[in-house]
Amino acid sequence: MFDANSAIGFCMVLAIILFATKLLGLVFRKIGLPQVLGYIIAGIIIGPALFGDLLGTHGFALIGVKGKDYWCLLALPEGSTLLSVFSKIGVLFLMFSTGLETNIKELKSAGLAATLIACAGVAVPMLFGILIALPFSEIGLGVTNIYNCIFIGAILTATSVAITVSVLKELGKINSKLGTTIVSAAIIDDVIGIVVLSVVTGIAQSGEVGATSGFEWFKAQWWGTIIMIIAFFVVGIGLGFGISKLFRWLEGKWPNTHRLPVFSIVVCFVYAWAAEEIFGVADITGAFLAGIILSTAHRSSEYTDKKVEVNTYTMFAPVFFANIGISSIHFTGMSGMLVLFAVCAVLLGLIGKIVGCGAVAKCFKYNWRESTIAGVGMMARGEVALIVTGKAMESGLPGDFMLMTVLLILVSSILTPILLKVLYGKEKTPPADGDAPAEDTQAEAATQTAE
Repeated sequence: MFDANSAIGFCMVLAIILFATKLLGLVFRKIGLPQVLGYIIAGIIIGPALFGDLLGTHGFALIGVKGKDYWCLLALPEGSTLLSVFSKIGVLFLMFSTGLETNIKELKSAGLAATLIACAGVAVPMLFGILIALPFSEIGLGVTNIYNCIFIGAILTATSVAITVSVLKELGKINSKLGTTIVSAAIIDDVIGIVVLSVVTGIAQSGEVGATSGFEWFKAQWWGTIIMIIAFFVVGIGLGFGISKLFRWLEGKWPNTHRLPVFSIVVCFVYAWAAEEIFGVADITGAFLAGIILSTAHRSSEYTDKKVEVNTYTMFAPVFFANIGISSIHFTGMSGMLVLFAVCAVLLGLIGKIVGCGAVAKCFKYNWRESTIAGVGMMARGEVALIVTGKAMESGLPGDFMLMTVLLILVSSILTPILLKVLYGKEKTPPADGDAPAEDTQAEAATQTAE
């Protein structure tokens, strides 16, 4: 058995994680599912959750925890600092990259329909999540644990832009009026969801500080928390104008040099630290806002995003998602009530998107089929749901509820492409002169290029 707390031992941990996540990620992509699910399953397989929990002293884990009743090749200290640091960098990079890829001009031109669809896509699933959580007091929810119920609602708000975009491209509908509305709404949905998470985590943690006076006491009050959240966005956006101008100057002086990504990562980490430590806002919100600010320096943001993505998806993101499977998912003590709740929450999470987004789309004079497409297009969940769950767990949500998020991502990732293809298949628009529509031809060409 090797000690994973040593430097060379931890290198072996990384080697096993990277190999397993890449292998399972490729398998999941091959069968049409998000790679992140493969990363999580890889973490479950190589970690103690599967064999250590189910087989006890007879179990074997490639990566385990010191002092547990199973045998493991690489022993991590309980609550390994090294693994948590890599995971933290991974989640910050993911949110920073998401911010860099956000097009401010598209958000501004998204229109009232996309904005209201996004708002409904947050409000309805969140309400459904809170309501379904209230009867389950015996598994850490209920009225006595109201913040956990709100966390469940916040988790259900996330939308995966990537899955919906890939399906709309395949169908040749990405540039249609409805397709543009769905994609814009999905982006706005995630922005609102992250802000909601920051508010919830800030208020949930507001009573934890023991200070009786001064700044810490102020932040510990719920109203102080809300003021600090508003102050963060005011200060962060205000400084952002200067930072954006600085990066445009740097871009003109040293275009496409490595110093631009390095300085960008500095901004990301500073914003994440200031958000959490000074303003009491979720650190992922700081990283996301830093990305949005730098996205306004267009050429340098594209160059930075490419460089950040290399590190993110080569090293840090796989470790983050695998660590969910290694440390957050356990089968010991998993009750039937927890499984029942997970199934109910997933169903309501899916229905909430369809009902909320579809109803708003109908109000904007889309027909019933198009309104249903809008709801289904917002139904898929992905990385953001995992990130929100991880942050909620840091703020007190029991780790057992990761089961709900994984199930939500799995079910929505399977159903969304199927339902979109069925709904668009009912469209009666035969191509003229027997030729394929231009949009379909473009989609086919894009698919061939991607392959």
